[in-house]
Amino acid sequence: MREESFGKVLKEARLALGLSQQALARKLGVRASHVGYLEQGRRRPSLTLLNRLADTLGIDKERLFLLSHPEAKNLIGSAKGARSKPKSSNAWKELLSDKAALIRNNVTPKELKVLSHVELLGTVLNPRDYLFILNSIRQAVKE
Repeated sequence: MREESFGKVLKEARLALGLSQQALARKLGVRASHVGYLEQGRRRPSLTLLNRLADTLGIDKERLFLLSHPEAKNLIGSAKGARSKPKSSNAWKELLSDKAALIRNNVTPKELKVLSHVELLGTVLNPRDYLFILNSIRQAVKE
């Protein structure tokens, strides 16, 4: 298995798109020498530049981030673990079973669908929080 580095991935992606360092630099709003430094591993990109690089070259942002900041691997890994195992909460089930609250708050089926996406995050612990989120969305749409 060959060693993957930020600079190698950056250069391969740039060449695959037929871009020179200068052309890529123009797209990113940096100097060509900076692109060269990145490819040589002499510099690390800011998060803003990393985002633009990923978008411009079509590279997965998380992969590019971990290549440019390998020391963050443990942080990403622990965040992924927390995300993949959301705490079991009955808040969503409680909200769905509380027909009176749904009627009182005029919750439409379309709004329930939006809230079901919020439920996938696994961060809401109280049924009233869903109603707060819904009312916040309603207010933002009015403005």
